[in-house]
Amino acid sequence: MRFADIATNLTDPMFRGAYHGRQKHESDLQAVVQRARDKGVERILITGTSLEESKEALQLAKKFDLYCTAGIHPTSTSEMDKHPKGAAAYLQELVDHIDQDLGEGGSKRIVSIGEVGLDYDRLYHSPKEAQLQHLPSLLKLSQKYRLPLFLHSRTSKSHEDLVRVMKEVGWSTEWSGGVVHSFTGTLEEMEEWIGLGLFIGVNGCSLKTSENLDVVKQIPLDRLLLETDAPWCGPTSTHASSAHLPDPESSLMVQKVSKPEKWKEGLGVKGRMEPAEIGVIAHIVAHIKEVTVESLAEQVWSNTTRLFWPQEAKSKI
Repeated sequence: MRFADIATNLTDPMFRGAYHGRQKHESDLQAVVQRARDKGVERILITGTSLEESKEALQLAKKFDLYCTAGIHPTSTSEMDKHPKGAAAYLQELVDHIDQDLGEGGSKRIVSIGEVGLDYDRLYHSPKEAQLQHLPSLLKLSQKYRLPLFLHSRTSKSHEDLVRVMKEVGWSTEWSGGVVHSFTGTLEEMEEWIGLGLFIGVNGCSLKTSENLDVVKQIPLDRLLLETDAPWCGPTSTHASSAHLPDPESSLMVQKVSKPEKWKEGLGVKGRMEPAEIGVIAHIVAHIKEVTVESLAEQVWSNTTRLFWPQEAKSKI
């Protein structure tokens, strides 16, 4: 089986051995990437959530032969207003960053605009007003570069506002598509996103409750993408998805130590999700949808290339 993990936070300090500001073990990022490859993960996207993290994501993508997004997470939009030269200058730096990568001599590692969207759960990071103010200019980068959107939407009210603003800026299926990442919304919200021509990204956070599982079961297979959102969103024994986890001895599982300070070379860390575990997400979703893991993985691979590497997908038709 081959897998694609469309959302990883490999810029997170945990992959350098630092947890809550304390160094617990040496950096094992290279081992994390290799572990993913060993388990059939052929494409990995690193998410850019601010100007600096978008730059770091690109550096890592180049170093490890991965791909990345470039954007400003809704909870980071307040950074734009704090820029010494103003929000427009901050946005221009992001544009320059994308131009450099996509232009002549660039690595072409940036394959999506994001994360962008709305998050009304964590307004202490960025107030609603700042998120809404900067959203249109960020969404329009998708049209400017003909790159798919990597959307973040948290709460039903943010869903409603995000759909409205997308329509106001002229969103249509003529744009380059997109994915609603880490989807935790309702059946009606999922159907509205699909009606707009978008894909639905599913990770462990999408599989916490029985209601979540009911929604995931209804996602059309040709609109499904999979992600780990590593190091976050790992499925746990308290989630509704626990009934669908692979056997502990399955080759899809990653062997882990119980806590960071017990880290050993070649092992993962309990509570730290990593790209190698995308097969676990695939297994859970396949069981929910009553299809084989192999068929689901191949369909999701096709969906992923269609969205992020459309020329590659067309060449194989």
